[in-house]
Amino acid sequence: MNVMASRVLLAAGAVAALAAAPVPTVDEIVAQHVKARGGREALAAVKTLRMTGRAFGGPGREAIVRREFARPGRLRTEFVFQGTTGVYVWDGSSGWQVSPLDGSLEAKPLAEESAALSSEQADFEGPLVDWKAKGHTIERVGSATLPDGEAHELKLTLKSGVVRRIWVDAASGLVVKTASTRKVRGRETEFEVSYGDYRETSGLRFARLLEIGAKGRPQRLKIVVENVEINPTLDESRFKMPR
Repeated sequence: MNVMASRVLLAAGAVAALAAAPVPTVDEIVAQHVKARGGREALAAVKTLRMTGRAFGGPGREAIVRREFARPGRLRTEFVFQGTTGVYVWDGSSGWQVSPLDGSLEAKPLAEESAALSSEQADFEGPLVDWKAKGHTIERVGSATLPDGEAHELKLTLKSGVVRRIWVDAASGLVVKTASTRKVRGRETEFEVSYGDYRETSGLRFARLLEIGAKGRPQRLKIVVENVEINPTLDESRFKMPR
């Protein structure tokens, strides 16, 4: 057998081996993801979380962003832009906001669409962690080739009925992209979020770079996370609507 024939046989064998490789189950994909994040025990030990960074929406459009999470299911997001501070809060059962850029200087309830989104985002572990206990359902749709490599595509149906698509990097087990449809000013819009630059803090890995935008549109909101604090002290008043 000549060298060329040997190489052809080796290549054919490699392709056959890949084709025969078992497709991972949803449980296996999620287990890899949880391990990549730092493990279930380490995630469960997080009671509060603070993330700070900057958001870039284009030339001259830069804001300081701070997000504070507290169990069970509470979230406070602040945007500081051109000397004004917008506050958006989900207290675990309802939401409120103070939005100077919208002409509102007093606290008022979040709109239904914003409240639903805040409720989802308050789960800082992410919906894949303990998904069965949270009442979600997941199915593996297939595989996809993304710029950074192969990924498992999952269809996630939240307990609320909202459907998301999630791409989990096949090599690292980390979420690299999500997509979901939600209403913006009454219109259904599909949004995509890309995640990257994962770094470790206190044994847990968090994405330090997020890019958010509507599908098919070139504009992207870029968020750079500069600091992550595990279990900072957060006063209960941070989540209560001012009276």
